[in-house]
Amino acid sequence: MAAFGQEISFFLIISGFMYTSGQFFAQPEQVHLSYGALPDQMTITWVTFSQTNSSVVEYGLSELDMVAVGSSEKFMDGGAEHRVLYIHRVTISSLTPGQKYTYHCGSKYGWSEMFTFKVMPKGPYWSPRFAVFGDMGNANAQSLARIQRETQEGHFDAILHVGDFAYDMDTDNGRVGDEFMRQIEPVAAYVPYMTCAGNHENAYNFSNYKKRFSMPGGDGEGMFYSYDIGPAHIIAFTTEFMYYVEYGWLQILNQYQWLEKDLQKANLPENRAERPWIITMGHRPMYCSNSDDDQMCTNINNLVRVGIPIDHKFSLEDLFYKYGVDLQFYAHEHSYERLWPVYNRTVCNGSSSDPYDNPRAPVHVVTGSAGCKEGEDPFFNPGFEWSAFRTSDYGYGRMTIYNHTHLYLGQVSDDKGGEVVDKMMIKKTKHGAGTYSCHLTPDKV
Repeated sequence: MAAFGQEISFFLIISGFMYTSGQFFAQPEQVHLSYGALPDQMTITWVTFSQTNSSVVEYGLSELDMVAVGSSEKFMDGGAEHRVLYIHRVTISSLTPGQKYTYHCGSKYGWSEMFTFKVMPKGPYWSPRFAVFGDMGNANAQSLARIQRETQEGHFDAILHVGDFAYDMDTDNGRVGDEFMRQIEPVAAYVPYMTCAGNHENAYNFSNYKKRFSMPGGDGEGMFYSYDIGPAHIIAFTTEFMYYVEYGWLQILNQYQWLEKDLQKANLPENRAERPWIITMGHRPMYCSNSDDDQMCTNINNLVRVGIPIDHKFSLEDLFYKYGVDLQFYAHEHSYERLWPVYNRTVCNGSSSDPYDNPRAPVHVVTGSAGCKEGEDPFFNPGFEWSAFRTSDYGYGRMTIYNHTHLYLGQVSDDKGGEVVDKMMIKKTKHGAGTYSCHLTPDKV
């Protein structure tokens, strides 16, 4: 009997080396896409709860006749239970521009369901469409069902999630993060889900955010990076470095230097001619008019805007103005606010008849109303002179970059059944570093 028991033990060791307490969790879940470093690439990321020693994507145009292999990483959540999950990443290269592929991911121990994605069309002469929002939680994700449906109906080429996920991804030893990633799978498994970190990701030095998402280039951890899409160059950065200095001061310098180099490259004449629109996304806003956030909305020395208050080193407002950033997305406030073109707390409209026709300063939009357990944020009245439109309705933005001169943004109200409650068309015949003239207006700081 003892010999038989030893044989059983040996069998379990050699055939069940990935089991934990007799259980094996190799089924892929939390599948999501992101753009790769090159336009003909797509990165697929997913999770298993047991090690599979294999990360495979089978894909094709009409059948699954191609295979790409990647790698997995053991991630241990920083909570008391030290829960472990295995994060798999596969980047597919040499895809045909503009083509739609079918895929699934996994290993011999289990496969995901079938999904599809469309490869980015080649070059700058097409019109990418985005859903744009921030501050979406696991509970009260008010806008998610509508975003899921519109994604699967083919309305979006990519998603821009401007920080704050799940509320919070580390909660309950990472289980809330798991459930949130399952919730967004009907969106993120079909179109690239491009992100930036917010304050609700700060636990354990943003480890859940850094490990769960796979963004291209930059710092290699999704805290800052950029990519080209159609006629636009999009930059994601982290406002949180200024507020979580317990993780180091050098992170502020590193990001700022990277941002400047990236903007310099984007402004090379040949690059700005191809992709004139430069769009940034970061979580905490430079400008807002919410009555419950004195740190960001009424603080003249807002750190995102001015940098270090004493000498204004690392001022992102000055940096983005200098290099002609066209549109800046923020969130953090659980509301939507469109601003007039503004720099240094001074409104610099293009003209009295059309403020967004060749505006003399960047345009800011705060879009943090997707829905979370913290509810909506109120405004103070009458607001600042740079506040053009405000609503606390739950909702999200739809952005279309039509061409080199026209960019459209509409705000969808989920409270009003999908009604578009605000619209903006930015029209620019000139883009580039040094093209703004708002600094010639007397200071109002």
